[in-house]
Amino acid sequence: QVQLVESGGGLVQAGGSLRLSCAASGSIFTTNVMGWYRQAPGKQRELVATIASGGSTNYADSVKGRFTISRDNAKNTVYLQMNSLKPEDTAVYYCKIDLRDGLLRNYDYWGQGTQVTVSS
Repeated sequence: QVQLVESGGGLVQAGGSLRLSCAASGSIFTTNVMGWYRQAPGKQRELVATIASGGSTNYADSVKGRFTISRDNAKNTVYLQMNSLKPEDTAVYYCKIDLRDGLLRNYDYWGQGTQVTVSS
């Protein structure tokens, strides 16, 4: 059994910063791609950023230069540093981790979501 726990969301003024964390625990053999997604009210869930096991990253155009994704493989944790936040960044943010569990089965796991609200 694997669980993902997110933290770090909240309310911030435009121009401010937040750091999200997502920690995976349980029977984990390896973690592969880790990522962050977001879903604003009335919109589809969209990719924010991903990071591969080797460290290569990918960002949505809307967050390039403002957000930074990173990971700590020893802690099975992925982070999202969000700077220069804008009201349009307001959404529920979800982490997703592609991992191989202790029985060597590959699964995608999702976090429970954390609300990020940016006021103007």
